[in-house]
Amino acid sequence: MSTVEIPTPPATDPSGLSDADVARLRAETPGSLTRHHVNNAGSALPPQVVVDTMVAHLRREAEIGGYEAHAEAQDRLDATYTSCGRLVGGRGEDIALTTSATDAWLRGFLSIPLGPGDRILVSQAEYASNVLAIMSAARRVGAVVEAVPDDATGVLDVEALRSMLDERVRVVAVTHAPSQNGLLNPAEEIGAAVRERSPEAWYVLDACQSVGQVPLDVTAIGADFVSATGRKFLRGPRGTGFLWSSARAQTLEPAIIDLDSATWTSVDDYVVVPGAHRFESWEKSYAALLGMGAAADYALALGLDVTQRRISWLADRIRVELAAIPDVVVRDRGAIRTGIVTFSVEGRVAADVVAGIKARGVNVSHSPREYAVRDFDAHGVAGLVRVSPHVYTDDSDLDALLDAVRSTLA
Repeated sequence: MSTVEIPTPPATDPSGLSDADVARLRAETPGSLTRHHVNNAGSALPPQVVVDTMVAHLRREAEIGGYEAHAEAQDRLDATYTSCGRLVGGRGEDIALTTSATDAWLRGFLSIPLGPGDRILVSQAEYASNVLAIMSAARRVGAVVEAVPDDATGVLDVEALRSMLDERVRVVAVTHAPSQNGLLNPAEEIGAAVRERSPEAWYVLDACQSVGQVPLDVTAIGADFVSATGRKFLRGPRGTGFLWSSARAQTLEPAIIDLDSATWTSVDDYVVVPGAHRFESWEKSYAALLGMGAAADYALALGLDVTQRRISWLADRIRVELAAIPDVVVRDRGAIRTGIVTFSVEGRVAADVVAGIKARGVNVSHSPREYAVRDFDAHGVAGLVRVSPHVYTDDSDLDALLDAVRSTLA
């Protein structure tokens, strides 16, 4: 059963990838050959080139020293900025490399000056890390946090947003692809509404689950900040992320400043460096960032449009099959859905269902209420099982998943 209509997916893969192509993708992803991994919204299996890139740099650090290995790899590091920029349809010059999506998001949001009475608008499905930081910042200065309602399909209601926008709105914060409901919020329409009704407001887009999964165009979106991670659909390493910032955002003074983001010019003064680099810090794992660059290049070579079509096809197939299992309720919403599939089971605790599926050799994840309290409470759900395929997912993974669900519920 499903809370929304599930379209019947095409009989064949619309991405254009052949069986041989998928076999090659699996061969390039060693983990897919030993484990049924459908937890890519948590942390995806990296292609071998990512692992090789990281290990090679770590070995080089051991051979010649960390600073020296960094200098030697500078051209490849510069290319990482370019590749991350291409993932969002932007320039490498507007990218800051960070340690995670949350780190990136915080560096953007916390640089925005807030005052008493300022309004901060958030999506209903906004993720916990973002909302907690917003509430904390609002409490410190006396700002107000308000949630924009969803429309009938479950995505952020752009017309409702328009009616809420005014000169007091300081920030509009939206999660592009929420991790707990499978939808894709209309980022471009949201950006157009903000620029039309509250042009001075700052638009912050969390693209943690969409970067690497769908094509993005930061110019069309019109955001001031777009944050992303390496470890999810991009298939990079944990401990990596990046922040894209607009030209306007690059005039803000970051909340976190060190000797990489500013220059100490006199005993009692400093100058923030120009451009997006102001949102970085000195110390980084260069092995991990080079690995993220390799993941970005891998994704771009395959084609984000190809990736989106295959992932969407696999996800819709999973939704149809899950909905046919007694007591399973597919919870995904939205007119356009991502590769995140969520479901609950009548009379069962989601965490227990996840444990049962994982015990049968299939990687899935649990989304508890505290990850998105407003969204869970609005739909009367205490927890969800989350399934998320990727391009290397094949029928053996889908069969294993469905068998594990049925066995767990038997």
